[in-house]
Amino acid sequence: MTASPASITWRVEVGADAVTAVYEAAGDARGVFVFAHGAGGRMDDAGMLRLSAAFRARGLSTVRFNFVYREKGSGRPDPMPRLMECVSAVVARVRDEVGPPLLVIGGRSMGGRAASMLAAEGFACDGLLLLAYPLHPDKQPEKLRDAHLPSIHAPVLCFNGTRDALCRRDLMEATLQRVGPNWTMHWLEGADHSFHVLKSSGRTDEQVVDEVADTTRGWLAGLR
Repeated sequence: MTASPASITWRVEVGADAVTAVYEAAGDARGVFVFAHGAGGRMDDAGMLRLSAAFRARGLSTVRFNFVYREKGSGRPDPMPRLMECVSAVVARVRDEVGPPLLVIGGRSMGGRAASMLAAEGFACDGLLLLAYPLHPDKQPEKLRDAHLPSIHAPVLCFNGTRDALCRRDLMEATLQRVGPNWTMHWLEGADHSFHVLKSSGRTDEQVVDEVADTTRGWLAGLR
């Protein structure tokens, strides 16, 4: 990728390995979003690029990066501690290189989960942005990934679709009873885990992305 003042590629060391990260600046940015990809994705997949562009259009710079397994060309995700180490290393680079007024961490599905586990441990950030949080594996609603969520004290904005096979709405609503007032939950009507909507819904995937980005802009305005 060609670097420019608004797009800079870094190599970020993660232990003995290194990953690619791309910082893309928004005009008149309020902050930076360290944006982790999902288990089956990568930093430059279509969904990541679409959401990143929408965030930047609303004043939120983005840093996309590959987890170590993706950088090595593997499709098998790293263990959670390794995923968390990678997010932490990229954030450290952002602090050194950018020094953003607001630092938001999070990401899609597994990437957001890794960031949420860091936040639950008290990792310093101004906000946590979760996109399609994977509350449970597909067709395994009994295996909830919610134990750490009440320990998060940073402001949280969480998006899930009402057709998300990895986040049954009733189970998420029950989980929300145990978290603090720092949580904002936003349901995307008719969207699935990829934020895709059916034609019969009467709207498009692009409109869902705009809903996510517009809601995020409003949430950011309330962060200190």
